[in-house]
Amino acid sequence: MVSLTERTQQSWLPLFVLAVGMSMIIIDATIVNVAVPAIIADLRLTATDVEWVNSIYSLMFAALLIPLGRTGDVRGRRLVFVTGIVVFLAASVLAAAAVSGPMLIAARVVQGVGASMVVPMTLAMINALYTGPRRVIAFAVWGSVIGGMAAVGPLLGGWLVTDHGWRWAFWVNIPIGLLVLAGALRVPESRDPAAGGHDLPGVLLSVVGTGSLVFGLIEGQRYGWAAPIGAERFLGLPFSPVPFAFLLAAASLTGLVLVERRRARAGRPVMLDLSLFAIPSFRYGGAAATVVALGEFGMILILPLFLQTAIGFSAFTTGLIIASLAAGSFLAGGLVPQLARRVAARRIVQIGLSLEAVGAAAIGLSVSPDLGPWTFVPWLMLYGLGVGFASAQLTSVMLAGVPPRQSGQASGLQSTMRQVGAAIGVAALGGVLVAGLGSAMESRLPSQPQLAAAVRESGGAAIAAIRDPATRAVAVAASADATKRVTLVTALVLLSGVGAALLLPDTGVSRE
Repeated sequence: MVSLTERTQQSWLPLFVLAVGMSMIIIDATIVNVAVPAIIADLRLTATDVEWVNSIYSLMFAALLIPLGRTGDVRGRRLVFVTGIVVFLAASVLAAAAVSGPMLIAARVVQGVGASMVVPMTLAMINALYTGPRRVIAFAVWGSVIGGMAAVGPLLGGWLVTDHGWRWAFWVNIPIGLLVLAGALRVPESRDPAAGGHDLPGVLLSVVGTGSLVFGLIEGQRYGWAAPIGAERFLGLPFSPVPFAFLLAAASLTGLVLVERRRARAGRPVMLDLSLFAIPSFRYGGAAATVVALGEFGMILILPLFLQTAIGFSAFTTGLIIASLAAGSFLAGGLVPQLARRVAARRIVQIGLSLEAVGAAAIGLSVSPDLGPWTFVPWLMLYGLGVGFASAQLTSVMLAGVPPRQSGQASGLQSTMRQVGAAIGVAALGGVLVAGLGSAMESRLPSQPQLAAAVRESGGAAIAAIRDPATRAVAVAASADATKRVTLVTALVLLSGVGAALLLPDTGVSRE
């Protein structure tokens, strides 16, 4: 008799279920960004409320990826995946029904917990279920979902918020999640049979260390990297919390390494198996994955802001433009399996990162104050093609040397590196944007320092409120200069990712 696992390895249904579950998480994160203005108007949110609606989700998600990845290895990956979907759906109902800022923030906390269960489990189960050419196809689909849905979210969000209201940014999760739960019955359970025991110190140090690091990266631009900036204070404190967050992160993560090494030598259960980093494909792949996330999420943050506030495109038009990145990523999903039969996986990663770098550079060189609505489209498609190539095969290469029994832990760690890369991208490229706006505005409008400060501190959002045509033209030109600088810096960062990808070991060519 053929087991469920053996039948599943001949079926694409589990891949479909896992991809849809992953899509729900990614789309929701980007939809909420589009819905923020409508949420502010309806719930009368304060500036602090708005910041935490986004930040608290990212913090919870990043902080719990590693321990929940390990939980999947121990308790069962499908069990954790299904639990995460249920938690995420419950939080979506709470968010959609929110009548105040605190209620919405509480819902986002729970959503972050649910997302941190779902994301690493999708990757772990794909790694455990599929082998050979089917594994290549599965990771190609997974990579396309990562790159494509992050770009589709703004388009879907613009339509939902405009035509149906911001609450549908959360209600839309319900039918998708129920579909995933029904399909999950056909996904076989998998776990690490050798795993067992508890590692409470490892869990606490991981959560505190990762959470503090992501907090510092997210909030540095707002509260100051060293000294406080602006009038706003974190919890009323007269100093910036960011340096302390980084110190706490450094101490906790260092402690995590020391504790896990000591427990491993003593033969005790560990939450994080540091031997994963002894695998060259995982070590160098992690560095490249961090760079990919840094470039991708930084780009998705910067370009919509420029297109809407400076150029004046609507949210829907902007979403259509950014969706061309998704088109390139989905195209890559179809090309990778054929290419992987003839080209080594690491070469595909290198090609993908190179295409991303070229696309980012071309976007930067195309930036101008009078660009048309489709100027970026071919370059965003090229960039998305690179994202699809790099994400799909990079994940495959990273996990190639990881024993299937450790898939959950490795997947959680890989997802954490991506999340940290995304936070670094938002912080670093956001800093480049703000600095570029400040210098460009001050050089062009030296007689209006208050306006220059408003444009700089808003990241360019204040340009939309400028009524004088001549002043607005100057501000748009300054925004174009700053955006060009950001995209060119992104291209250089991605080139460094190509360098990391050159260190990847050869895991061979997939054959039928």
